[in-house]
Amino acid sequence: MTYQAPVDDILLALKTAVDLDGRLAAGLYDDLDIETLTAVIEEAGKFGAEVLDPLNSVGDKQGSRLVDGKVVTPDGWKEAYAQFVAAGWGALPCSPDYGGQGLPEIAQMVAAEIWNATNMSFGLCPLLTQGAIHALMISGTEEQKATYLPKMVSGEWTGTMNLTEPQAGSDLGAIRTKAVPQGDETYRIFGTKIFITYGDHELSENIIHLVLARLPDAPAGTKGISLFLVPKFLVGPKGEIGARNDVVCTGVEHKLGIHASPTCVMQYGDGDGAIGYLIGQENRGLATMFHMMNQARLAVGVQGVAISERASQHADAYARDRKQGAKIGGPPGEMVAIINHVDIARSLLHMQALTQASRMICYATAGEIDVSHLANDPGKREAAAARGALLTPVAKAFSTDASLEVASTGIQVHGGMGFIEETGAAQYLRDARILPIYEGTNGIQAIDLVTRKLPLGDGAVVKAYIEDLSQMVGEVVASNEPDFVRMAEKLGGAVKALAAATHWMGEQLQSHPEAALASATPYLRLFGIAAGGAYLGKSAVTAVRNGEGSGRAVMVARYFAENVSTEAPGLADAVTGGADAVLAATPERLEG
Repeated sequence: MTYQAPVDDILLALKTAVDLDGRLAAGLYDDLDIETLTAVIEEAGKFGAEVLDPLNSVGDKQGSRLVDGKVVTPDGWKEAYAQFVAAGWGALPCSPDYGGQGLPEIAQMVAAEIWNATNMSFGLCPLLTQGAIHALMISGTEEQKATYLPKMVSGEWTGTMNLTEPQAGSDLGAIRTKAVPQGDETYRIFGTKIFITYGDHELSENIIHLVLARLPDAPAGTKGISLFLVPKFLVGPKGEIGARNDVVCTGVEHKLGIHASPTCVMQYGDGDGAIGYLIGQENRGLATMFHMMNQARLAVGVQGVAISERASQHADAYARDRKQGAKIGGPPGEMVAIINHVDIARSLLHMQALTQASRMICYATAGEIDVSHLANDPGKREAAAARGALLTPVAKAFSTDASLEVASTGIQVHGGMGFIEETGAAQYLRDARILPIYEGTNGIQAIDLVTRKLPLGDGAVVKAYIEDLSQMVGEVVASNEPDFVRMAEKLGGAVKALAAATHWMGEQLQSHPEAALASATPYLRLFGIAAGGAYLGKSAVTAVRNGEGSGRAVMVARYFAENVSTEAPGLADAVTGGADAVLAATPERLEG
């Protein structure tokens, strides 16, 4: 089935979780209006459906491969990327100073959802380029920006980030790549990086690598890491392409999913060393890279939304087409489309509810990032930055965990045919499986949430957010809708469970931090369920006010509240009472 951009669901999420109408009225987004944003969604959806979606299965089957030292992408990839560049899609959120369109983060997230829903392997390329652009905007010199950003913003050059090494994994303090100063503001880079997305390809005329490395006299650990710009081809003073740099792809990983995205092993300095340029200050590279990583973490959360949306559409189309079994109470022997069977309808509703809840959380996070950049009031900018930081690990982890559940449920809807590759349902699960892993595993996100984000403002940031969730539930209560009574009860219970677990977490961080770490993962899921349910409840109230009380927004919100939010008290109990069982699992006892 052909992908359809979920325009109504996207706009509902923006209006509910971002307060789009209020922020437009307040002038936060300057000249942006709802008509322009709707046009962006519709045109992006058309490009995704017509250009990217047909290549998704092709890319999965062919994959990217290393041929004679060069990475070759699947059939149609290069032509699709040329169309992407010609349409200016990569320039949406970038500064007009470098040829960008200057649209806000929410517009970029909406477009990114569509690229990744239609073809996640393709969507990874602009995702990494946007991250590299962001890092250069923050820490690059004016000369570096003038030299590299115009071509990166246009998409003529792409970008990567090179963090991981074979011995280091997520422990960046253990990286060994060296950067040797040459005395002329250049450095020679020597080392191996692994898992580098789009580390090499033929789509763009140059690739700009951002590489973490150590100077010869750098302190040990994370305090001794610097960030370097290393182009595949050296660039002349007028931006012209020069000689090939000493950086090569030595292998392309064979992966469970995202086969078309070249995941490369990159070798720097097989000869005299790859020429690199310092970005920012020496030994301060990790701070800059974290800006890039935080943006990427939200983008990965949106990838989770995207896979969930595509898997949901795919399963829904199959359930409407596949006839099997008679409907209870229907004519005997008359087979009906399986969507008429109650458990299939429940499965589809479950998929839609998790998808929309994840979308709300991700878009809310993007909206806070916009306020942190665009608000005139410094206090509002600071508060929004803190809330965006709080929500980023939740957006990344909850949404990507949900994508696995949704994609797996989609296979279940297909029955035995879902286990057959030709139906396409299995690809979504295989592609989604990387999402809880890269850009910091979801366990790392949970630890980040608990140890770094809950203490923000001495706990005031998370307290204020929970109060806002309570107000949303209050709107559900105040609606006085008979069908909302149970929904309000369950949503309120979830928010209260989150508040109690948050209080417990604060105490443990002070007295028993290992217990907090042991409970971090169920706490993050609890956080996502409470937040997602509150947003959905608010959207249901809005739907009733607009005369759409019998519409899908209400149906999805009720289902989430009455079937998913019910997990919250149990999760809170696992948070506050389950740590001892985890801490008892020492390596010796796990051995058996």
